[in-house]
Amino acid sequence: MRVGVNIFLTDYSIEPVHLGEELEARGYESLWVAEHSHIPTSRITPWGGRKNAPPLPKEYWHTHDSFVSLSAIAATTDRLRVGTGIALIAQRDPIWLAKEVVSLDHISKGRFDFGIGFGWNREEMASHGVDAGTRFELVREKVRLMKALWTQERASFQGEMIQLEESWAWPKPYQKPHPPIYMGGGGGPKGLAAIAEYCDGWVPVYPQNLAEKIATLHRMMEERGRSPSEVEIGIYGAKYDQDQWSKWEEMGVKQVLLFLPPAPAEVVVPILEEHRFLVERRL
Repeated sequence: MRVGVNIFLTDYSIEPVHLGEELEARGYESLWVAEHSHIPTSRITPWGGRKNAPPLPKEYWHTHDSFVSLSAIAATTDRLRVGTGIALIAQRDPIWLAKEVVSLDHISKGRFDFGIGFGWNREEMASHGVDAGTRFELVREKVRLMKALWTQERASFQGEMIQLEESWAWPKPYQKPHPPIYMGGGGGPKGLAAIAEYCDGWVPVYPQNLAEKIATLHRMMEERGRSPSEVEIGIYGAKYDQDQWSKWEEMGVKQVLLFLPPAPAEVVVPILEEHRFLVERRL
């Protein structure tokens, strides 16, 4: 399995460029960064949408913009892949987002992985004018619109929620037909259906019943005329556990993303060094 990392890059964590350089020097495969535009102080939604969740950590309202951070990292590395982990599609304008994705894909010379998700923080969505109840349908249409912009000479789209008149939109992606799209999330019925329809990968956070969910995903893909091999499985926010990692590998997991704390360099760099043996072994 390939080994990368994920982190909340903040104004008090290790600097983006420094982290990219340290990762590439040690042979890590990829770096994925989280994003949140803001966090309303008056909140009802529990952290991650989970019952009895602890208080929301402060990194959620201290994050750098993911595309700005990843562009800086991509411009100062040669081999390290960079990814959004994950981009909150429902809250972003899809036309501008399609442009940002393509630009980063070119700046990185094809080293960008587009991690996306539906989001869980209803108060944050509401500030962007998003109805949390329709976010699954909205994300689906935004992804379809972006694919049209990436692949069509004269792009157009007519959905129930979004429409785009025939338009020119260049450049087209460096990777063909576009950067791989990875869905985050735990793998509920709607999430798995979305992956089966329009994604190239799935990066759940320590999912329960992973083998069962992979089997369900593969069945959904076959029902849609897609091969299960078209979707790569990764694990997001992992901690090292030899037995668990071996089980994941047996399930067909291709990459594992180690969780890094949003901490200064003097904390983060020793963690990278401590886990360097994983990269060298290529479990």
